[in-house]
Amino acid sequence: MAELNSPLVLGDLKLKNRVVMAPLTRSRATDDRVPTAMMAEYYAQRASAGLIISEATVVSEEANGYLNTPGLFSDAQVEGWKDVTQAVHEKQGLIVAQLWHVGRVSHPDLLGGETPVSASAVQQAGHVSLLRPKREYVVPRPLEITEIHQITQQFKQAAINAKLAGFDGVELHAANGYLIDQFLQSSTNQREDKYGGSVENRARFLLEVVDALIEVWGAGRVGVHLAPRGDEHDMGDADPRETFGYVLEELGKRKIAFFFTREYLADDSISDYMKARSGGVPYIANMRLSREEAINLLATGHADAVSFGKAYIANPDLFERLVADAPLNELVFENMIGSQTAEGYIDYPTLAETSESELSA
Repeated sequence: MAELNSPLVLGDLKLKNRVVMAPLTRSRATDDRVPTAMMAEYYAQRASAGLIISEATVVSEEANGYLNTPGLFSDAQVEGWKDVTQAVHEKQGLIVAQLWHVGRVSHPDLLGGETPVSASAVQQAGHVSLLRPKREYVVPRPLEITEIHQITQQFKQAAINAKLAGFDGVELHAANGYLIDQFLQSSTNQREDKYGGSVENRARFLLEVVDALIEVWGAGRVGVHLAPRGDEHDMGDADPRETFGYVLEELGKRKIAFFFTREYLADDSISDYMKARSGGVPYIANMRLSREEAINLLATGHADAVSFGKAYIANPDLFERLVADAPLNELVFENMIGSQTAEGYIDYPTLAETSESELSA
């Protein structure tokens, strides 16, 4: 029976335990999207996780939708990430890079005046995150087929750069309403060419990018992040089970290392269906999991690993706390995203540090 501290093999990745740190946007990079020394310390503090999935990392300047998120498209960014991966490896940790293009989830003010791109000219409801004063999302520009191919090459180059930077693999961000998800889900894809219409066509971009990443890393070091619930950034699909079932069937043929989804626990879990369609691709579960829910998912075989996001922000030693059933630090939302200070980033105490403080008080 799998437990939190059971080792796990995900393709070519050998995890020391089954607790995964989810990708978490913290916007702590420089204005040129270069990782900082503070980021290296942040990730190293959390290296007891079986696997760290890095914060979403843009594959080009045009791929961005947020200030100060890191990139993997310049030499300086590669050098910055080298410090991060080295710090994690010195603590015997594993870290993969999550590769990202936001598509329509951006604004001309973030793109040098250019219009954000997407599968189709479908405007997202709401306001752009973190930009002040508030700005509504704009109608995106549909990508030409030649541009789709160019972006696929940007993902491939970012994967090459991730290898140069010392990562252990890559995860494709195909979730949460960002560019690849905009092609995949029917509400945002109204194309009539080979990238639109049928599920096979809507999944084409995703699978072409996956194939490009496999060319760089091999299938055993490539993961895919998916969002079948479609509850982020005004998304939706006419038949999620058909769409995501097809995607997992194709990913299973490629024998990728893992897939990752955010999904509330339910008896009719679409992730269970996706796992069955995949023919055995390992599944990392994520979404507001309690310790007890995580343990049950592993014990029953519904998930191969369990992932935590906000809990890892506040608890650098989350794995140890979960195993010991120890209390967790409370998350402080102030400075969670966008601040350039250490406060709320690398100053959360471990359980051992808390105990020492109490003894000396």
